[in-house]
Amino acid sequence: MTKFSWSKFMFFAMLTLVLALAACGGESSEEETTDESSGDASSDESSEETTEEETEEGSSDSASGDVYNYEDFGTTTSNDGEPMEGGTLNVGLSSDTPFEGTLNFNFYQGNPDFEVISLFDEPVFSMDENFQYTNDGPIEFEVNEDDNTVTFTLKDGINWHDGEPLTINDYVYAYEIIGHPEYPGIRGATDGFTLIEGYNDYKAGDADSISGIEVVDDQTAVFTYTELAPSLTAGGFWAYALPEHHYEGVEVADMAEAPETRENPIGIGPFQVDSITPGEAVVMTKFEDYWRGEPNLDGVTLSVVSPSSVANAMETGDIDYAINFPTDQYPDVEDMEGVEWLANIEGAYTYIGFKLGEWDEDEGRVNYMPEEMKMGDPELRRAMWHAMDNDAIGERFYNGLRWKATSLITPYHADWHNADLEVPEYDPEEANRILDEAGYEDTDGDGFRETPEGEPLEINFASMSGGDTAEPLANYYIQAWREVGLNVQLTNGRLIEFNTFYDMLENDDPGVDIYQGAWGVGSDVDPYGLYGPDVDFNYPRYESEESTRLMEEGNSPDAFDVDTRQEIYNDWQELMVEEMPVVPTLYRAFVVPVNERVVNYSIELGYDEETLPYNWGVTEE
Repeated sequence: MTKFSWSKFMFFAMLTLVLALAACGGESSEEETTDESSGDASSDESSEETTEEETEEGSSDSASGDVYNYEDFGTTTSNDGEPMEGGTLNVGLSSDTPFEGTLNFNFYQGNPDFEVISLFDEPVFSMDENFQYTNDGPIEFEVNEDDNTVTFTLKDGINWHDGEPLTINDYVYAYEIIGHPEYPGIRGATDGFTLIEGYNDYKAGDADSISGIEVVDDQTAVFTYTELAPSLTAGGFWAYALPEHHYEGVEVADMAEAPETRENPIGIGPFQVDSITPGEAVVMTKFEDYWRGEPNLDGVTLSVVSPSSVANAMETGDIDYAINFPTDQYPDVEDMEGVEWLANIEGAYTYIGFKLGEWDEDEGRVNYMPEEMKMGDPELRRAMWHAMDNDAIGERFYNGLRWKATSLITPYHADWHNADLEVPEYDPEEANRILDEAGYEDTDGDGFRETPEGEPLEINFASMSGGDTAEPLANYYIQAWREVGLNVQLTNGRLIEFNTFYDMLENDDPGVDIYQGAWGVGSDVDPYGLYGPDVDFNYPRYESEESTRLMEEGNSPDAFDVDTRQEIYNDWQELMVEEMPVVPTLYRAFVVPVNERVVNYSIELGYDEETLPYNWGVTEE
């Protein structure tokens, strides 16, 4: 049986996004700014969520000429010794930026926060290796296709960390807060929410409650949907409860910044928060009343470690495993003593995005206006794609642990990824030909092309800081584009810190024409949470009738037929190559160094009780 990967269980997608590094088995996605289930980008996160885009953490050219394949690594620790009673697991979160400290699944946005939350809270559903929800989690569900209802039933004996029992009202409360007009977060735009009867009226402030949600008793609720979509059981149901009693008296608009979220967060997981050093560390102790059983470990301590020093922290034993370990560093430290290396394919891809419009806050949707945007010409975007040698980047910068991407549906979703998709190949001569024919010529002899109208063409490229690879990789792309005559320069003349970078994208900063980001794709294949016209995560601000139609059809009742859904998503993948709102650059594997004293830790996809966090342990101090 394949195994459940807790540390990678994200909030779904879409976005996740869902990062954003999520954010960044049984994952929900999210974005790598968020790892999110429900396709909200997280992003995982579906999972999760998720969400959560992410910073590029890599290195420059590796000293090793070796090329690796993630399939040659293990996915579960090989130490089969009996765990000692107690002990503390020290976790390093590799990041060049502090975690934001929004420590609740319903409000967080960045992957660093997701990773922290995942150690003390958990989803109410589990997932199998095919990204389908199962009834092994705190809440069971039963779908009735005859009347478009889903009955959610809470299991007995599950408590919050403050001793209060988890009730079905806490699950419903999450929907009520995310759907509230004053909700300060980024979730709630996917079908898992919008298909609930009355949800949209509630979201708009036209109703005081969500008419499609009926609480039967403390353990049972019935949700009525306008239609049942394939995505619902693949990360569409929101996967996290929200403690209603904990937030009593807190205004919805203030919840993300409230002490209940940032200073004394609670969850239902096997470890509870004991103390927080804002942005730097969280100390957790075991929750003896955890519903699956008392945890092996006495506690877990998470600390933020810079990417430049995370390998040293592993080598000295300061940390027992590293989250978001910089993949590019692996060739230089693969022989580290006392460390076992695990690896798996990541539900994420890196991409180059082109700003093609703006976000209309009043309408709550994209204002797609390519004719007014610098990057609006698809021939310009196509030429830039031809100028990038992503095969070489994967080998040169990441020793094969990242490799050329072709489609926005990644091989992580093997049943949906179109491996035969034809995309622009690396061909600088073809790039030059396209630009010449499109009228981009060097009319003043400075070595850079002007627009077809004869105006200077300066392309501002936003890219994130983080790790040794970030700068040389950004410089590689700039040089590749300059070699075909395009004057590309870094926005603000430098790499941009993670939080600032996403603020600029979300606010449509005029200093960004193109950008390099990454998305966690989530548990469900549905791309709407990233590219729908009414979702914030659509950072390129792209929209077309055909794209929207295909995404909607791909998650319609007709798409319960697998062959139909595959055909729809094949068409969407081909459309994205034709219209190019973004260019996928790299797929990725992730590597995790784990101290050899650790037992029952896994990054495999799917559910296996033995490797859930409460069974983690160590065989020696």
